[in-house]
Formats: sequence, C-alpha cells, structure tokens
Amino acid sequence: MTETPSPYVIDADTLSGGLKPIRQVILSLGSNLGDREANLQGAVDALRDTPDVVVVDVSPVYETEPIGGPDESGPYLNIVLLADTTLAVETLLDRAHAVEQAFGRERSVKGAPRTLDVDLITYGKKEIETEELTVPHPRAHERAFVLAPWLDIESDAVLPGVGPVAELLAKVGTDGVKRLDDLTIELQ
Repeated sequence: MTETPSPYVIDADTLSGGLKPIRQVILSLGSNLGDREANLQGAVDALRDTPDVVVVDVSPVYETEPIGGPDESGPYLNIVLLADTTLAVETLLDRAHAVEQAFGRERSVKGAPRTLDVDLITYGKKEIETEELTVPHPRAHERAFVLAPWLDIESDAVLPGVGPVAELLAKVGTDGVKRLDDLTIELQ
C-alpha cells in the first residue's frame, strides 16, 4: 500500500523543539575603517563561534571603492561567507548586528564608513520581506563586491528569484573590484 503526501504542509521553522531545517546562507562582510583585515577575520571567527552556525567556506579578499558614501571614505575589504545554519532568519540577523556592534559599527549616517558591515544575502532559497529584512538582499544583484567573491566559492551559485550569479556579475562588470591574493581570511 502506498501513502499519498499529506495535504497539510507544516513550516518546520514554526515548530518548537525537534528537528530544525538546515539552511545554506550567504553573508557578505565588508570593512573600510580601522584594521580592515583584522575586522573581517574577527567577524568570521565570531560567526564561526556562533551556536547553530557552521561556516563552510570563505571567499578570497577583494578591495573595492565605496558606493554612495562621503568623499573621505576609504576603500573596503570585502569577503563572502557560505554557512549552514539552523537559526531562524531573525536570530541570524540579530547575530550579524551583534557582531557588527562588537567591532564598533555605528549606524549614524547612511553610506558612512564602517568598521564592519555584515549583510545577509540569502537564507536558503527563501524569499522574505519584513520591515527589518528583505532576503535575498535587494541590491545583491547590482554589487560586484558581493557577486565576485560569491562566485569564487560557489561557481554555480544562483541568487533566488534573480538568476545565476555568473550572469549577474557579467552584467554589472568588475570595474573597481580587485581580488587581493596576498590577504587571506582563515576559517581556523
């Protein structure tokens, strides 16, 4: 006798206890104030030490010019992390903000230089839109500093609802985005 699939679909995120779904996430990290390399390494370490987050891979480091900030803003160092998590999206976002704050991030002026910026780019294949969060990140498809490092660690990556990362990067180009092979952020 065969069973038919249940017509009642339960979102496992709403269940308490028991098994939680594992989601693959992409996080983009950037720094253009202070010891940029140390800020990125510290953020990777903090995220790696987060319960229920397993950092799977980290991209090479890229240096990019700031977009839309004050004239005195210096260049950013950028990386992308690939991680698996069972955390709810809100909890992961809270953790990203806590890591930013631990590194002195101030949210005073839009586009201002920052010691650390951690953006949640994807959360599995989910599309989420709340007052606090839009996933996939609404401008990721326009940002070579996200797409180029992401492509380095996941050559067949797809931005949910938008398209293959390789095609998106070809559209935006890589002007102003320079890979720095002499810098390495370690997973340890």
